[in-house]
Amino acid sequence: MKKSLHALLALALLALVGQASFAQENPAEIRLGISSAGVGGKPKTSSSFVANVHLRGLLEEEFAKDGIKIVWYFFPGAGPATNEAFSNHKVDFGHHGDLPLIVGRSTGLKHKILFSTGKGGPVYFVVPAASQAKTLADLKGKTLSNFKGTNQQLFLARLLRLNGLTEKDFRIISQDGYAARTSLSTGDIDGTITSPWSLESRGVAKRLIEIHGEKDADGKYGVNPVTSPTTLWVGEEFERKYPHIVQRFVNVFIRAAHWSSEEENRETQYKLWTQSGNTYVDFKNDWDGYDLKLRHHPLLDEYYIARTKQAVAESLEFGLIRNDVSVDDWLEPKYLNNALKELGLENYWTPLDKDGKPVRR
Repeated sequence: MKKSLHALLALALLALVGQASFAQENPAEIRLGISSAGVGGKPKTSSSFVANVHLRGLLEEEFAKDGIKIVWYFFPGAGPATNEAFSNHKVDFGHHGDLPLIVGRSTGLKHKILFSTGKGGPVYFVVPAASQAKTLADLKGKTLSNFKGTNQQLFLARLLRLNGLTEKDFRIISQDGYAARTSLSTGDIDGTITSPWSLESRGVAKRLIEIHGEKDADGKYGVNPVTSPTTLWVGEEFERKYPHIVQRFVNVFIRAAHWSSEEENRETQYKLWTQSGNTYVDFKNDWDGYDLKLRHHPLLDEYYIARTKQAVAESLEFGLIRNDVSVDDWLEPKYLNNALKELGLENYWTPLDKDGKPVRR
């Protein structure tokens, strides 16, 4: 009888150990911080394969069989809000533009770069409809709006530099995108970087500057001299505990990047993205001149590395960070490389050199 009791106790102990081991193997939930939100703070975004993963429920589909909950956080406060959430242990992954990514790293946030979430895209500098300005120089001494702490702060600095100007030539105030658009409509600011389409349709604003990359042999725009690649990262603690989950997570996103890069899915994406509150015409205007493989380009190639290093140097130059950031030991490309191999996509996207030109294989 004692032997039977001991055997039962041993089996129960083994079961408990097995349950504890399983509990440690998978997280209860996967939490993503997205450094943007839809119109009016709507918890849906657009214009990336990250948005497509969310809108198509692909992560939920992948992890449903494991009982892992997927939690998406959309931050109207953009990159700084994502940094705050990560520092407070509220998110495991994050989607960032270059400046907040770099600021977070420089202040000690521990994360690893997994893949790029896109390259290229247009930049518009917009002024009130009644503005008499013909160039940026005409706005010297005027009030410009910029969402400080976000990648748009570097966009504006680069745009001004291209025109021989600096922030010191203007009065710069910080506003989020929605406040800036309202201020444009009321004439309370003299210019900002924003999407022009709905403002122009209402007759309250107009484009002063429109910047794209150089056109290639097929007439498609290349990388933009003002923008930088966007990034998806994972917290070091999560990656250390759940590398198998990180791999499956990356596989989902790279599969979505491939779907998003296929020309046959262009119109479907535009329609999906209207759930963010923007219009189909907005996406037609912003995307039709581009190769989808560039806009949804996930590779951590020479261009990504060079552009991120440039953003670090600019952040130091403009006094936006105090501590230097090493890019080379920040990258964790193994998950991306594994995903490309597993999905048969190793040669699908063409790597770009440091200047954004395709690398001949």
